[in-house]
Amino acid sequence: MNAIRSRRRFRRVVVSVCLFLIVAAITGLPVYVLPQVDQPRHADAIFILGGPDHRRYSYGFELGAQGWAPNVVVSNPNGADDPWLTRYCATPNREFDLYCFAPDPPTTKGEGRELRRLASQKGWRSVMVVTLRPHISRARFILEKCFNGELMMVPIPTQLPLPIWAFHYVYQTAGYARAVLQPGC
Repeated sequence: MNAIRSRRRFRRVVVSVCLFLIVAAITGLPVYVLPQVDQPRHADAIFILGGPDHRRYSYGFELGAQGWAPNVVVSNPNGADDPWLTRYCATPNREFDLYCFAPDPPTTKGEGRELRRLASQKGWRSVMVVTLRPHISRARFILEKCFNGELMMVPIPTQLPLPIWAFHYVYQTAGYARAVLQPGC
C-alpha cells in the first residue's frame, strides 16, 4: 500500500513539474523568444549592451560602420578583464564616434544610467539598442525608465541552442524580478 502511494505521489510531482515547465515555456514565448523587436533605422546612437556573447559587439560595430548612427556606445562590464573589447575601445575609429564605459553597477540598470547621462549630455533623442533576443524585453523595461527618447531594440541575428534559451528563461525572469523590486533608473 505504501509503495502504491509513493508511486502516485511521485507521478503527481512529475506531472506537476512537467505542467509547470510547459506553462513557463508558453508564458515566456512572447517575452523571451518573440519579443517586440525593431528593424535597424537611423538613430543618434547605437548602444551595445554588455554581456559574454561578443557577437553583440561585432553586430553593433557593423551597424555603426553601415552608417545607422554617428555614435556607437559600448558597455564593457568586465573592464580591463576583457582584453579584446579594451583593445577595440582604445583603437581610433573613423566610421563613427566610439564611447566605451564600464557600467556602475555592472547591470542593465547601470547601462541605463549611462545612457541617460550620455543622451542628456549629447542631446540624443533616438537610440538603437543591440543585445540578445531573450534580453530585449527586460532591457526595454529597464531602459525606458532611464531614457525618454525613442528606443529601437535590435537583437543580434543569431540562433541560440536550447540550453542557452533555458538559461535565459531563468536568468531574465530573475532580472525582471530584481528590476520590479528596484524601481527607478
